[in-house]
Amino acid sequence: MAEFMSRLNMFKFGWQALKFSSTAQIRRYSNPSQCSHSSFGLLFDIDGVLVRGRTPIPAAKQCFRNLVDGNGKYKVPVVFVTNAGNSMRQTKAEQLSHLLEVEVSPDQVVLSHSPLRVFSQFHKMCVLVSGQGPVVEVAQNLGFQNVVTIDMLREAYPLLDMVDHNRRPKDVVPPSKDLQPIEALILFGEPIRWETNLQLIVDVLLTNGKPGNPVTSLHYPHIPVLACNMDLLWMAEAKSARFGHGMFLLCLESIYKKITGYDLQYDALIGKPSVVTYNYAELLIRQQAEKLGWTEPVQRLYAIGDNPMADIYGANLYNRYLQSVHHARTRVHAQGGSASHVAGDFHYETVDDAKNSGKVMVGGSYEHRLPESCSSILVCTGVYNREQQELAPEQTVTEQHIFHGHRDFRFDPTLTQPSFVVQDVLEAVGLVFQQEGSSLE
Repeated sequence: MAEFMSRLNMFKFGWQALKFSSTAQIRRYSNPSQCSHSSFGLLFDIDGVLVRGRTPIPAAKQCFRNLVDGNGKYKVPVVFVTNAGNSMRQTKAEQLSHLLEVEVSPDQVVLSHSPLRVFSQFHKMCVLVSGQGPVVEVAQNLGFQNVVTIDMLREAYPLLDMVDHNRRPKDVVPPSKDLQPIEALILFGEPIRWETNLQLIVDVLLTNGKPGNPVTSLHYPHIPVLACNMDLLWMAEAKSARFGHGMFLLCLESIYKKITGYDLQYDALIGKPSVVTYNYAELLIRQQAEKLGWTEPVQRLYAIGDNPMADIYGANLYNRYLQSVHHARTRVHAQGGSASHVAGDFHYETVDDAKNSGKVMVGGSYEHRLPESCSSILVCTGVYNREQQELAPEQTVTEQHIFHGHRDFRFDPTLTQPSFVVQDVLEAVGLVFQQEGSSLE
């Protein structure tokens, strides 16, 4: 763990718009003989790929039986990358171990909030956290030392939450309690009572972190906001997709804009499709490869998901990032420089406008060798369904590309196009091994 955290400490924060062709094609490995053995890793989404709610997708168990040997050891590095954020990594690993009937360690799990571990400049601030589940424990585990929950805020200021008449103070109104001013907002995931969270979060934004005070003037820019999980929709047991945290963020942005006339600004947007999340997952893939005894770097990643706007967009964006890093390295080497120079010149493209971006991005050390590519594989067992997604011939291109991504991410239809489309995760893994010229036997 110490070695892993030392690598995380090598991360740099920064923003710079990346100028790279939006028509760049995803590299495909159609000739297995050209691919070296054991040089790839797998990134799995969870909801809609491996499970629907608490029910495993039938193909998932067989898939993972194929991925481990007789001793339960994985044949290739495997990391689970999910936008879920209402639990601890240990809890999610235990759930996956039970559902898939293979051992999954916490070091193989990336939750939407996992990269917040390296956002150390916020760790000593008094932060208001929104979400559900063990949010205080999650925040403290990530390094945040001074945590306030929505319920704590509601209790301190009992006159703020007034939508539900049954929750209003009865008879004598208890006095307000003075809390330390809120210095930043951490939005982990969709809360239980949206009206309460929306009201109190907006109160905090409008009062510069002091919701007990009246709104006398607009404080803009407002206090920092870090949001995890931008999924507009996600797939559970129901036959149609359910609202995700991206829908909550859309509501919050709309309310803030309507009241103030200004856009809500994010200091970080993490979770898929952010490059920061894939860079974090790549670190875990490298760690898993070392545990397997691999001495050569992982050359190719395959990301398997069910959501074109989260899984496919994110994998393709990361692939574009990797290609740009390699182009930059080639240029630097040609000029007689070293790979370390690349880190100072290059960051990520994740959003349309730098001043409206999720500005805090994570960049890794360039002394190690990054993968050559990240291919995206879309399965049809979750948000995306082949039959439901068939479009009528008379539909226009605009109608065919309804943008479900976050406001701060550019609508680039090419990034939603997968490298491959398969029926389920079992077929996806079989395809990967076929592409790599490796055997699952």
